Amino acid sequence: MIALSLLAILYGKNQKPEIIISPFVLTKSPTPYPTISLIAVGDIMLGRNVNVKMQKYQNFNYPFEKTAAFLSSADLTFGNLESPFFDQCPIVGSGTFVFCADYQAIEGLKLAGFDILSLENNHLSNYGKAGIDQTQKLLLENQISFSDSNNLTIKQFNQTSFGFLSFNLTFGLDSGNILKKVRENLGKTDPLIVSLHWGEEYKTKPAAWQVELAHELIDLGVRVILGHHSHWIGEIEEYKNGLIFYSLGNFVFDQMWSQETREGLVVKITFENKNIKDFQTYNVLISDYSQPDFIKND
Repeated sequence: MIALSLLAILYGKNQKPEIIISPFVLTKSPTPYPTISLIAVGDIMLGRNVNVKMQKYQNFNYPFEKTAAFLSSADLTFGNLESPFFDQCPIVGSGTFVFCADYQAIEGLKLAGFDILSLENNHLSNYGKAGIDQTQKLLLENQISFSDSNNLTIKQFNQTSFGFLSFNLTFGLDSGNILKKVRENLGKTDPLIVSLHWGEEYKTKPAAWQVELAHELIDLGVRVILGHHSHWIGEIEEYKNGLIFYSLGNFVFDQMWSQETREGLVVKITFENKNIKDFQTYNVLISDYSQPDFIKND
């Protein structure tokens, strides 16, 4: 059994960056189990000014060069892909909210070791079905799985089956449908991880309905909830046998106009015998409209 304490951590813009280590306590087992690590990041947007920078430098690894070594060190690496790949993607800077990425930008995702990316957000459909189809095809051709609301994506590691479901709540999807889909997939994998694109933009505190839904999902058996969309780092909650990250903020994005939108959270969760053993968080800061780097403690 795991002994948990309930903890909510709110990251303010004036708070010193730090690594948070959870107080999960695992009782000793007569047989040691191998540990499995999952690293998750926030929004990855490879269009607009990010694309301009990559084109200018002719370096499609550029956004990930300062974080790739750490990201690729995990057994599984997850993120939210906020821009579709499109073969006729124009090179445009600020002034548009229609995103797309050059096919060559897949190289940065490969360098960073991403194993699975959520495609459930409010920008993946910016180039319609063609953009979605091209994105899915390019990811699979490069051995990167994608997660959506239609199918349970399973990643096998050390005889442990990790299941991923992703949902976009910004287009009117209601909580009942999410709970129904999760119930249908319970028992097929363990642990089950859910990504939620939800809530208001530019907020640190979740709304009451988000807390309620997150608790219901953990009560059902979900182990980890990874939140996106607000572009700010949100609260973290340990609830029963699960972890809730209400928002991981931005990871690769060009929103340089505020400190909060330049900051992101990277989380590393360690599993042992399908249970959460511990977790750590790392703050990143985006520079040059495109490139995150870890904030060093003083």
